[in-house]
Amino acid sequence: MPETPQGKPPIGVFDSGVGGLSILKALRAELPFENFIYVADSGFAPYGERDPCFVLARARAITRHLLKPPDLAIQALVIACNTATAAAIHLLRQDHPQLPIIGVEPALKPAITLSQTGRIGVMATRGTLNSQKFKALQTSLADQAQFICQPCDGLADAIERSDTAQISALCTQYTQAIGRFGTELGEVDTLVLGCTHYPFASQILRSLVGPKVHLVDNGEPVARQTRRMLTRPSMDSEPGQCQLFSTGDPVLLQSAAKRWLGLDVSCRVFVGSTEVDPTTGAIQSNVLLNNLEAG
Repeated sequence: MPETPQGKPPIGVFDSGVGGLSILKALRAELPFENFIYVADSGFAPYGERDPCFVLARARAITRHLLKPPDLAIQALVIACNTATAAAIHLLRQDHPQLPIIGVEPALKPAITLSQTGRIGVMATRGTLNSQKFKALQTSLADQAQFICQPCDGLADAIERSDTAQISALCTQYTQAIGRFGTELGEVDTLVLGCTHYPFASQILRSLVGPKVHLVDNGEPVARQTRRMLTRPSMDSEPGQCQLFSTGDPVLLQSAAKRWLGLDVSCRVFVGSTEVDPTTGAIQSNVLLNNLEAG
């Protein structure tokens, strides 16, 4: 397997946009000596409002490219998107049985352990909430808590664009739809952030639900699971490197990575021009990587 200049094969991470940076942040904290390649599929975002077949096609195209030598050749893949995990992880594991593939799902189980009132709000994309994977998870836990599920149309896109006014308006709308938050009987005392974009709105959400409500995301559990699944963990004492790619505007990803993760690195554009079918999301010929230096 070809390796990065530091001699360590990278871990691939992808999401529909910048939201998966919340997972990347947890991964880098848990695995500081590993190299990472992050792909924001912003040119085809948001996944949560796409057809599952489209999301599957994008996931397959990105995974194939990340496995392609000599430039990338990842040692493991983290699907840092709830919608893509639900639509694609079972088929990606069939496609690539030798590759450790880690997905994400709304953190309902951790939320149950935290809740005292038994009423748990779940904010997620419509695609995640409508998926069979999520419905099976919710059904399996139905006797342990009451879940109030709220589809959050437009919120991931607003976070993607750093539209603070729209983020605040949508968070207000959706938390009000969930109901009364608090620690008294009948109140929602735990809120699951069921999209990897949503932790970046946690400050606004905290102001809306109050200081005593638990906000639960899945970054740390995913990072720990990734560590467990690595077959070639780094033995190096040098900090790992991180490469950023985007199918959309690379400046947005670069700015978000600097703002949220403190990463001051250039972003490269992950280009699929005429070879991308705009209906299915499939890449019909070779994907090109063109270097775009930071401004």
